[in-house]
Amino acid sequence: MSEAPLLVDAHHHVWDLRHRPQPWLDDPAHEVIRHSFGPEDLRAAATRPIAGRSLDATVVVQCVPSVPETRELLHLADEDPLIGAVVGWADLASPAIGDVLDSLLAGPGGRYLRSVRHLVQDEPDSGWLQRPPVERGLRAVAGRGLAYDVLIRSHQFPQAVALAERMPELPLVLDHAGKPPLARRSLDDWERHIRRLAAHAHVRCKVSGLVTEADHGSWTVDDIRPAWEVLLDAFGPDRLMFGSDWPVCVLAGGWNRWAATVEELLGDCADTEAAAVLAGTAADFYQLSPLDRKDRKDRKEGTPCS
Repeated sequence: MSEAPLLVDAHHHVWDLRHRPQPWLDDPAHEVIRHSFGPEDLRAAATRPIAGRSLDATVVVQCVPSVPETRELLHLADEDPLIGAVVGWADLASPAIGDVLDSLLAGPGGRYLRSVRHLVQDEPDSGWLQRPPVERGLRAVAGRGLAYDVLIRSHQFPQAVALAERMPELPLVLDHAGKPPLARRSLDDWERHIRRLAAHAHVRCKVSGLVTEADHGSWTVDDIRPAWEVLLDAFGPDRLMFGSDWPVCVLAGGWNRWAATVEELLGDCADTEAAAVLAGTAADFYQLSPLDRKDRKDRKEGTPCS
């Protein structure tokens, strides 16, 4: 009997507010998610299959610029078989970036560190990714076989394109598709930037975070479809990966509603194309190991070794 097809959520978050505050949640608009979330909450929320695929593995992504938070996520990945990879944080501009990365990789759960992310979207410098100390840090990331998650807003695309041009050796993935301005229904500039970035073969893109860029209370599949069609045409299915941005997506409908939307968007895709978006691209980019997750699951459930 063949194994069940896989579903990878390439972008979700966890946080424990009793242990580590999340200042960004102080925004009144975020009240509904202003409490702690762990992997068990994701399991409870993600109950809807997509194209017959149930959630099998996830990539947990940093929230705050904190090395201790990254250590916590790595420890969690080491214990929970659902988590296949971690996107962490380290100060890219620090002269000690190499030592910090080495320490993370050598520490508990360090083998699950597959990518690094910085909240570039909050940086006022339009050339932050091209700062010499930052470029040195990114080269240290690439030198350790890690990737980089690009988190930008639509006006920051030029520095992401410049990064792709200057560092072809660094695997890149664009988080949340560069946050297209769906609520404004004006995608021309975003589309032009997407196509420039997609011209670089080592760049991947997450189909995630789109619903929170649309009108939270009234969006429909038809509001998301124009952005999806641009992404599919620009990157192709082999460079797109499904992500929920859970629990942030709760602000605009939640995991299951987004899953239903993605299934509808994939309706005209071949099975092999859907498989790439739903699992293959993320598994390749984040070096996910089904055997490793099975071993951890067996140990957690007490299955005897054979």
